[in-house]
Amino acid sequence: MHDLEANKRNAIDFYRTAYLGDPAKAVEMYVGDGYIQHNPLVGDGKQPFIDYFTEMARQYPDKEIEFVRAVAEGDLVALHTHQTWPGDQEYVTMDFFRFDGHGKIVEHWDAIQQIPAETKNGNPMY
Repeated sequence: MHDLEANKRNAIDFYRTAYLGDPAKAVEMYVGDGYIQHNPLVGDGKQPFIDYFTEMARQYPDKEIEFVRAVAEGDLVALHTHQTWPGDQEYVTMDFFRFDGHGKIVEHWDAIQQIPAETKNGNPMY
């Protein structure tokens, strides 16, 4: 049985730690024996994840992230985030993490979309 609240906290802490510049610590603390990556811009496994987020932190040290919501069911956690990047670029992201039976992240999927200046419906994207 999965601890849904713990998995939500761990997904957020994992993402925050990696995103804000310490992906090696994020992997050490929150990732299981293997890590399957579905983002086509990131290689499969732990080290490619660390390399990608290390380079991102170097290139964009002033980026920010807000966790809008987290939803957990079974072995999955979904995070809905609002990211602000240099140059006032804003993105909405949706990430899915699969957890193993020990509460460690072992798989990841995501989708990202730039937030437009205006929408036809007037509703926010997050």
